Amino acid sequence: MARRAGADSYPARLQKSAHRARIALRKSGVDYFRGDGSDWIALVGLLLTIPAITCGTLLNAVWCAPAALVLPIVAGGLLLRPASLLGLYATAAAALIVESIALGPYSEGPARVTPGTVLVVAACGFFGLILAQFRARVGVPWRRGGTMLFDLRERIRVQSALPRLPQGWHREMALRPAGGQSFSGDFVVAARTNGGRTLEAVLTDVSGKGMDAGSRALLLSGAFGGLLGSLPPHGFLPAANAYLLRQDWDEGFATSIHLVLDLESGDYELLSAGHPPALQLHAGSGQWEEKAAEGPLLGVYDGAQFDAVKGSLAPGDVLMLFTDGLVEASDRDIAEGMDRLTGEADRHVVTGFDGAAWHLIEACAKDVNDDRALLLLSRRS
Repeated sequence: MARRAGADSYPARLQKSAHRARIALRKSGVDYFRGDGSDWIALVGLLLTIPAITCGTLLNAVWCAPAALVLPIVAGGLLLRPASLLGLYATAAAALIVESIALGPYSEGPARVTPGTVLVVAACGFFGLILAQFRARVGVPWRRGGTMLFDLRERIRVQSALPRLPQGWHREMALRPAGGQSFSGDFVVAARTNGGRTLEAVLTDVSGKGMDAGSRALLLSGAFGGLLGSLPPHGFLPAANAYLLRQDWDEGFATSIHLVLDLESGDYELLSAGHPPALQLHAGSGQWEEKAAEGPLLGVYDGAQFDAVKGSLAPGDVLMLFTDGLVEASDRDIAEGMDRLTGEADRHVVTGFDGAAWHLIEACAKDVNDDRALLLLSRRS
């Protein structure tokens, strides 16, 4: 009985209530910054800053100018929803009125509420309201927008990861978006099929570049990843072509090259949809050979046919698949670019091709304003 009375005492009940309030406040803050909760915490905080700024202006208008009210207004434009933002603006307008009355006419000194101050505060409020309405229409709070873009970028990177290959094989992929951006219209999907004996890899170049093509590249990489391995190799490009046609995009075309490699024998097939040819280094002769398959662009017309070209990778051979951004530019044609690429690749014949993909992009197309991708496969001697 004494223990129960102690538990029901006023200090104990007060402690429990404070604990529940602290948990609720923490949960509300977490939900808000995740974009799932109400914005009342941010609204209350910003509303409290307005009288604090007003008091500072009335005490010393030289160091705390009336225009300082733009600070909570700008923060509100980033944090609040449109309805809450209007309440913040009404409070700021009331504070401006109080300051103008208390400080006197603006003609009596510089530290007064001038017409310019009113215009600056009103302009900041107008642009903040536009931003808040845009976020409300999109449905993505600003605090989650960066996280979402980061997640999208990581999904493209994970989907472009190449599977592990058996001993005796080396593979690497290098991707460089246009303009140093985080999103690219070039991507790779790859999988080991046929019980792990076969490597299927598809390098695709979506029309456009950088951020403009990033969203379509993400959609296509997911779709292509689902198709790869689910269809016979010769059925992949026709299915991908049909998928693009169903999207009905204004810029709905893409180029793609599909590699089907037998990891035991080294025999392979290449199927192309308007993509630049692959390059194979024959270790025996030290010569590079173009492997060009025939096929139209993806997403142009229905019923397209894609003819395969066959080859084989002997020990010491190297196969490179790349997008046109690596070998084509405004000041050179694709033939010149491929000659430059093979010339730079010859430098790695003696030292080996480990890490060569990134160095080849640096050497051949460092400052090209286009997405660049290079997939390199080599069979060790």
